[in-house]
Amino acid sequence: MARCGYQVKIWNRHIDRAEKRLAAIKAPFMKEMQATADDYQAACDNITSISNDLAATVADADLVIESVSESVEIKKAFYSELCPLLPEKTIITSNSSTFVPSELVAFTDRPAKFAHLHFANHIWKHNVAEIVGSPKTAAAVIDDLVAFARSIKMVPVVLKKEQHGYIMNALLVPLLNAAMALWANGVADPHTIDKDWMISNGSPLGPFMIQDIVGLRTTYAVVNNQYEQTHNELFKKIADKLKPMIAAGHTGVESGQGFYHYPDSEFKDPDFFK
Repeated sequence: MARCGYQVKIWNRHIDRAEKRLAAIKAPFMKEMQATADDYQAACDNITSISNDLAATVADADLVIESVSESVEIKKAFYSELCPLLPEKTIITSNSSTFVPSELVAFTDRPAKFAHLHFANHIWKHNVAEIVGSPKTAAAVIDDLVAFARSIKMVPVVLKKEQHGYIMNALLVPLLNAAMALWANGVADPHTIDKDWMISNGSPLGPFMIQDIVGLRTTYAVVNNQYEQTHNELFKKIADKLKPMIAAGHTGVESGQGFYHYPDSEFKDPDFFK
């Protein structure tokens, strides 16, 4: 959004964490978009604040995109804090694909102006914006979000009905779950699973490489939600395997270690695929 000229404000309870994530975008953005450091800085110049002061951040917001942790209780608490601070004009969206709009809309004070706007990772390259509303979302708001998505160089994909995972993650999550089940059940280690998938299917990334990009905190929250919804012990088993990694600070690319080490990842070694 900042790259496309919008004035952006970022809110995070942990300012240093937000700044670290923003800095981590620089290298892949420049590489994948053949961009210069000046291009990156020009976008950053449109980020007018990074703050833990929510009231100041949203005081004149036209659009809020929420991407707090994938926990219904955390989202409920956030919306309770957010909504009284917003001007009447503000559209609220969630970047969640774990939950659908109908599961969150009751926590807001503006059901007609609430929808989900879901992005891929490395959004500048994988430029899809999945848009879905609840039955209470105004049609004009969906139209506004479609126009906004196009204005930030996204391809808008509007769903006709609510669906957990939307299109992108409805296809991706079963793959990631299957890979983690193989790991949790001791069938093979993550590097071996990735290697097999990539060689067999010509995929540029293995499922555990994808998990590192997503971030293992998010993966852990999603798996816990799946366990709460299904009571399938496999999801608890996967969560129990992830928990000590997260406790050790090995949360994926952003921390420098997850299933792989970064930036000099094991899969960059020519011998990885031998």
